[in-house]
Amino acid sequence: MKARIMYIEPGGGLGAHHARIGLVTFSKTGKTLKYKGQEFQSLKGKGYKTNYIDIETKEAYWISGPKKNGEDALYPLKIEVDEDIRKQYWTEIRNRPDLVELSVYSSKGKYTKRRPNPELSVGGTTRKGTNRGGDKISR
Repeated sequence: MKARIMYIEPGGGLGAHHARIGLVTFSKTGKTLKYKGQEFQSLKGKGYKTNYIDIETKEAYWISGPKKNGEDALYPLKIEVDEDIRKQYWTEIRNRPDLVELSVYSSKGKYTKRRPNPELSVGGTTRKGTNRGGDKISR
């Protein structure tokens, strides 16, 4: 079986309460993943902010390759790095050998960097040029 360091977030999105970076093994087909006794089946793109489900508990997960900048989470979250892959993660993936001793770090989250779009604000107009009531607004 092929093994790879992956980002594992139970719940996905706002439902997540913790996450980790760990070594995941793939089945021959790649549709099933194994991590520390848990088996995950792919949702084949049908999940909302999730892409795998725990076969036994039916809990949804977001599992993906870790990002080089460490901002794997969708929303602010603490991420734990498994002891067995910590050195490899910090040196090869993050290119930060100075942080090898770090076992937990905080991710700001993908969506915390977004700026509000004035076109979509409650008092503004929609992208179609109408207000929220559907009346056409001239610009």
